[in-house]
Amino acid sequence: MGTTARRNASAMKMVGALLALYRQTAGHTQRSLGERFVISEQQIASIEQGRRPLKPDLAEQLDELLGTKGALSIALSKMPEVDLVPLWAEEYLDREREAIAISVYDSLAVPGQLQTEGYARAVFRSRVPVYDVDEIEQLVARRMERQEILHRKVPPTTSFVIWEAALRDHLGGEAVYAEQVRKLRECADVPGITLQVLPLGRTSHAGLDGPFVLLETPDYQRLAYMETQRGSHLIADPDGVGILTQKYAMLRTQALNTEDTRELLDHLLGES
Repeated sequence: MGTTARRNASAMKMVGALLALYRQTAGHTQRSLGERFVISEQQIASIEQGRRPLKPDLAEQLDELLGTKGALSIALSKMPEVDLVPLWAEEYLDREREAIAISVYDSLAVPGQLQTEGYARAVFRSRVPVYDVDEIEQLVARRMERQEILHRKVPPTTSFVIWEAALRDHLGGEAVYAEQVRKLRECADVPGITLQVLPLGRTSHAGLDGPFVLLETPDYQRLAYMETQRGSHLIADPDGVGILTQKYAMLRTQALNTEDTRELLDHLLGES
């Protein structure tokens, strides 16, 4: 991964390797350990491989079960800070990589999964306080890498609803804007990707509370994710996920259908 690696990747792998060692010494499999804490075998595997962060409360419970005298909790507390990608975003990104279905509503910008390199760079340059040049390039590289999930042999089923207001901003200038709209138009024809634009001028709007993402995991767990100015929420509570699922269903009825969305993108390309 080179310079795009998250800054605490090695530390996460170290903590994961310690967990694997202590688990095996205690005679547990990944499955049996997961069953003790009502989490999936896949989640234990992800932690041990350094792909999913070990949370402090789980570390304490593991220390108690495995008789490690606080070793995992101490190792976790000494990990380097996550600078470029906050810890609260790492878990979402891990879930996104595993998802079999992804539904995204965005009203502020083109969703990260569909951004061009130039558009992503313009998004990160807009941050206040500003990132330095090296940080921007690392973040752009990570975002482009993240899009690989849409090009797998068996990609997740994906649906995007984008408010037209996000398409009317020309982040990065005219050339970047035109390239971004072209990419959206190409994505609109890709099997497995459903792209709809929620048009301006509506008299009702189910997404006024802001962007969100719905995920379905390989074990059919349904999750929701929302970001704020200073953090994010990964929601597993069925009631909370259910409310956002209802909102997304309503947004899809309020948005243009896929054919009309293609026509709008063609129109925008003609204007650029």
